[in-house]
Amino acid sequence: MTTELHPARALWHAIEPLHAVTYFAPDVIDAAKATGLRGFWMTYFACRACPMGAVGPGVVEAAFANFAPHMVQRALPDAWSFAEPEVIVQVRAEAAAAELRRHVDELEALAAEVNPLLARIIESADGIGRPLFTANRDVASFDDPVAQLWQHATTLREHRGDGHVIALAAAGLAGCEVHQVMAAANGLTDQLFQESRGWTDEEWAAGAARLATRGLVSDGALTDAGRALNRDVEARTDQLAAVPIVAALDDTERTDLITTLRRASLAVAAAGVIRFPNPMGLPEPTA
Repeated sequence: MTTELHPARALWHAIEPLHAVTYFAPDVIDAAKATGLRGFWMTYFACRACPMGAVGPGVVEAAFANFAPHMVQRALPDAWSFAEPEVIVQVRAEAAAAELRRHVDELEALAAEVNPLLARIIESADGIGRPLFTANRDVASFDDPVAQLWQHATTLREHRGDGHVIALAAAGLAGCEVHQVMAAANGLTDQLFQESRGWTDEEWAAGAARLATRGLVSDGALTDAGRALNRDVEARTDQLAAVPIVAALDDTERTDLITTLRRASLAVAAAGVIRFPNPMGLPEPTA
């Protein structure tokens, strides 16, 4: 028996692979390093945060909501002394567009078809409480339709991400606890999240103890209460992400948009650009 995805989750599945080439494709990472940024994680934090300007680590800790503070502090604010945020905004879109062109056939035509629909969703979205969304929304338009497609995908995935942070905060989950719940819910290893998000063994153990005290985890597995909380977080994330989608597009437009974007995301996944499983929680696209 198959369960139909919530439209907001289906759209996320379709746009996330397009956005995520920024973090996984070697050529995109190299383009970011060519601006002067040093090391993979400095490029990650700078490339994702750059639309917000030369922000400090505290802003990024709050907005990204899942990295150990000391990991962010190693990259910021030093990154801005090597490359200006405005330069990184331009470079990341250009490099991502070049990467997408390598893997997706007739991408200009696809971009021309979907960009107006994605722009309508973005224009319908409320920016309150969504720092990464609003910063990306305000990035100047690109003449290149593929770079603009990547920017639209990025803006909408950050809208969903900001809403996810809202849902996590409402559930009382923070830091490494977020990943511990995700790992337990999806049968993934703690190592996938702990190492990539910079949490020490002591911090990880303290997070697990807090979850156990709340009755959400027992012996490394989610309890009934933990599963219910995780379902609520995911449902709230979908609900918050769906508001502008429903306001901007009718059912046929939504279905056609997701179908078209999935062609591109399947091509990116088939090229092996993105690894699965991944700390984003993105499942591997299937035809």
